[in-house]
Amino acid sequence: MVVRAVAFLSLFALLQLGWQSLRGTAVERLIIHGCTVEPAAHLVNWLTPSVHARAVDFSLRAAGGSLNILNGCDGTEALFLLSAALAVAPISLRQRVTGLLIGMAVVFLVNQARIVLLFYAYRASHQWFDSLHATITPIGVVLLVSAYFYVWLVYSSRRLAPPC
Repeated sequence: MVVRAVAFLSLFALLQLGWQSLRGTAVERLIIHGCTVEPAAHLVNWLTPSVHARAVDFSLRAAGGSLNILNGCDGTEALFLLSAALAVAPISLRQRVTGLLIGMAVVFLVNQARIVLLFYAYRASHQWFDSLHATITPIGVVLLVSAYFYVWLVYSSRRLAPPC
C-alpha cells in the first residue's frame, strides 16, 4: 500500500513537472487553446448563440465578460491524478489503458462544464465567480474524476475476480 502511494505521488509529480516545463510551447497552446478554449467557445455559442463567444489565444471572449484560461485551468491536473491512480491500481494493463482513454473524455467533459459555468458566472456575478473558481469547481472536478476512478476500479476488479 505504501509503495503504491509513493508511486502515485511520484508519477503525479513527474507528470505535473513535465507539463509545467512545456509552458510557452506549441504543446501548451494545443492543449489550452485547441483542446480547451475553442471547444468552450463552441459550447457557449451552442447554448447561447447571442453571446458570440470567440476563442482568442488563451481567452474565451465575449461582450459582457471574458475568461482567461491559463495553465492550470485546462484540466490537466485532474488528468494527471487519474493517470497516476490508474498506473498504480491493481488492474490489468488493458483495463488501465481503457480506463485512461474513457477517463480522458470524462476529464474533458467535466472541465468543459466547469469552464462554461465559470464563463457564465463571471458575466453574472464576480462574487459567484470567485467562489466557484477558487473552491467549488476545483473540488467538484476532483470529486467527479475520483468517482469515475472508483467506478472504473470496481468494474475492473469484478472482471478480474474468478467466477464462483
